[in-house]
Amino acid sequence: MHRLLATAAVGLALSAGAAHAAEVSVTIGPELQKNARAYGAKEVADVAEDLRKAVADKLERAGPEAPQRVDLVLESATPNRPTFNLLGAYPGLSMFSLGLGGAAVTGSAVMPDGTTKPLSYRWRETDLRWAVGSTTWTDAERTFDRLASQLAKGRIPNQGPYKPDRGPAAFDSLNRFR
Repeated sequence: MHRLLATAAVGLALSAGAAHAAEVSVTIGPELQKNARAYGAKEVADVAEDLRKAVADKLERAGPEAPQRVDLVLESATPNRPTFNLLGAYPGLSMFSLGLGGAAVTGSAVMPDGTTKPLSYRWRETDLRWAVGSTTWTDAERTFDRLASQLAKGRIPNQGPYKPDRGPAAFDSLNRFR
């Protein structure tokens, strides 16, 4: 009898959690599309999927105050280590090369009451010492996790409109790919 009640309670909890599962969509913004040739199209698609998964996983376990639908635009992502395309394009780079990474995300979130709120979140590492143990997209993934945690709490970050960086990209200028 106790086992039956425990199984029913677990099933009820799982079905209640599934009712709050939010829809998450991710598109790639124009700046990152320009850099896709330099980074590699598959790399950029994988990073966009990492963003979708990070947000979807957090929202799946979120409470009722979390958004019901999130439409995201991955405006920019900068790797900590060179991608395979960058390694091939710049002979001086190696997998030991290190840079400051990060990401910028915009979009909108539909709240449980039906209102739509604009969303804007960006984060970039500022100290190379924190990037030493990083993999290719560590700081971008850290940005995604921070955004997802805020969304799961029902907080919709809005850091203002996105403005592309005009300085050099990670490791070197990507102008030769444009």
